[in-house]
Amino acid sequence: MITPNDLFGLDGKVAVVTGATGRLGRVMAEALAGAGATVWLVGRDQGKLDSLASEWNCPAMRCDVTVDEDVAALGARIRDESGRLDVLVHNAHVGKAGSLRTAKPSDYLEAADLALSAFQRLLDATRDLLVTTAAYSSPSVIAVASMYGLVSPKPFLYDTPEGGNPPFYGAVKAGLVQLARYAAVELGPAGVRVNCLTPGAFPGGGDPELLARLGRQNPLGRVGDPAEIATSVLYLASPRTSYVTGANLVIDGGWTAW
Repeated sequence: MITPNDLFGLDGKVAVVTGATGRLGRVMAEALAGAGATVWLVGRDQGKLDSLASEWNCPAMRCDVTVDEDVAALGARIRDESGRLDVLVHNAHVGKAGSLRTAKPSDYLEAADLALSAFQRLLDATRDLLVTTAAYSSPSVIAVASMYGLVSPKPFLYDTPEGGNPPFYGAVKAGLVQLARYAAVELGPAGVRVNCLTPGAFPGGGDPELLARLGRQNPLGRVGDPAEIATSVLYLASPRTSYVTGANLVIDGGWTAW
């Protein structure tokens, strides 16, 4: 009989989660650790990293994924201390609001650096380790995108135009979906899988009326609970999904279905 551990167990595996102290990053990191993986917690706030590392008995490293030297040091440390890499989750994110009227060219460059260039840096720093691990496992790279990379935000949901999701965010998340496909094609022959995880509305609290308006925009009639992202990341991380690559797994309550 196949057990949940057979399907999702990650004993002996090594994972890296960037943005690990964020709302969704924390849930994903906890899910991977709970499945048995040694999870490297990566972020920019050393205090928050130390707190989580102590709570879960996980290694942690401060790393700004927009800095070449930081990412190279991260890759070198994982290689030296872990010797393998089974799961790489690119989840680093900085939330901003805005509109076309207020967006500046520099906003697009900053967002692209965090979503796209950082993904390239992470792959550059870990590619050899991922390929080495592929000789005896099925390493998984997971890029966290957004439903706003698939559809536009609805301005009428927000109290002001500048209070909504900004145009540069969705633009770079759409690019991340495509970059993950590209990476899946290039790294597939080496045995490395690359997929996207595309969350819908997972707000961290806020105005109850706004949350209600957001919830009414999908068939399930509510916003997502961060805990609902856990199973999806375990699915993509599991070696049992060794034939899944180049996919975009959407978790949005059906928002993009209508």
